[in-house]
Parts: sequence; structure tokens; C-alpha cells
Amino acid sequence: MNRIDKKFRELREKNKKAFIAFIMAGDPSLGVTKKLIFELSSKGADIIELGVPFSDPMADGPTIQKSSERGLKSKTTLASVFNLVRNARLQIQTPIVFLIYYNLVFHYGLEKFINTAVDSGVDGVVIPDLPPEESIELCKIAKKNRFSIIHLLAPTSSIDRIKKVAKASSGFIYYVSLTGTTGARKKLAEDIGAKLRAIKNITKIPVCVGFGISTPGQVKEIQKVSDGAIVGSAIIKIIENNIGKKDLVKKVGNFVKTLKGGG
Repeated sequence: MNRIDKKFRELREKNKKAFIAFIMAGDPSLGVTKKLIFELSSKGADIIELGVPFSDPMADGPTIQKSSERGLKSKTTLASVFNLVRNARLQIQTPIVFLIYYNLVFHYGLEKFINTAVDSGVDGVVIPDLPPEESIELCKIAKKNRFSIIHLLAPTSSIDRIKKVAKASSGFIYYVSLTGTTGARKKLAEDIGAKLRAIKNITKIPVCVGFGISTPGQVKEIQKVSDGAIVGSAIIKIIENNIGKKDLVKKVGNFVKTLKGGG
């Protein structure tokens, strides 16, 4: 059992749902990211999802694409993100999950990646472009290290697909609330409750929902029908609008506190 499993057990015992906050490492600098990690933890983020900058983030909308570009511009590398988490672990125990594209993992080496992640204090990984059929080797290494491989499901996923993803997943399942890329939306999909019930009938693994969640009301609505809400683009937008300002970290913290209060 790693930090993710412990967190969901703790939340279940308190009859609460998870709030997961996403930020991009190195946006606008690794120094600011470190401060943001501490701020997110102190403002109640149950899990922190940390993006690793990549040149072709195909699942991401314009807001997160720009944050990835800023991360690359600040010369953020996978090695430097590992080091960032290693330093953060000296002060916090909040579960940390990477969102990373498979090219970076493959190039680093599967076993080396997971060993370094575990040693650094990373608890799991979301790899948007790695389907369960191609994750068998990675999952084997992860299982030995109690490291979570978090797969994605979409509104278009069939029952067979749900079963396959559930079998390959650990930590939690990331349910994409809509078809398309990431980004804040004014309205959530109407059939999301039914879709999540279908998934929950198949697996006991926690199911958290991301893509398009941007307001306290939406967080609350999602948490009623899932095990947690994931907010990314709306937080990234606050960062983008306050780059260079002294109160950037404080503004992000206040926004997250507001979102968390909605749950």
C-alpha cells in the first residue's frame, strides 16, 4: 500500500472524496513549482498531479500546452523533476503523481524510471498515450515496487474496455469527463453519473474525474458521483495570469482552497 492507497482509505473512513490538483513542473520555474507543491498541500489538495513538460502533449488543450512550453523554456527535465519531488518529500507526505508521456519513460528506461520515481517519493504515474495492452511490462515492474499505474477511461469506453483498464490500473482510474482535450468548461456532461456507475459496477478501484472541471460547484457535483475531482487547466490559468507577480503562489493557494471548499 503506497501513499495513494492510504489517502483513499483515509478519505473513505471520513466519508470524504479526493481533491486532486494538477500543475506543470517548471511553470514558470522549478523554484515556483516547489513553492506551489507546498501551497497545494497546505490548502488541502489530497493528491498532487505533477506534469512533466513534453514537446507534443497530445491530450492537452491550449492552457496546459502553454504551461508545458513554459516548463521546457525553463529547461525542466525529468531528472530535475525527480530531484524536485525528492526535496519536497523532506517536508510533505501528500501523494504525488506524475502526468508524463510515454516517450520520456521509454527513453529513460522502464525499470530505471520506476526505481528512480519510488526513490524520489513519486507514488504513481498517468501516461495518456500508453494503452493497457502496451503497459504489461511497466505494470509488472510497478507492482513489485508498490507504484501506481493510473490508466484512463473515456465516455466512449466499452464495457470490455472498462474491464481491461480496471485490471491494469492501480491507485485510481482517471475518467476523462468529455471527449476532446483538457481545458475548463462551463458545463459538465449530463450522462457522467450513469457512466461512472457503470465503471463502479465493474471495479472497486477509486475512480476520479478530470478534464473540464473548473469551479467549486463542478468539483462538488463530480465528487457526488465519483471518488475524486481533478482540476488542472483552471489552476494553470491562475499561474499563467500571475507570472512575475509576488503573490502568484498565494493566489493559486486561495483558488485551490475555494475549489476544495466546494467538495
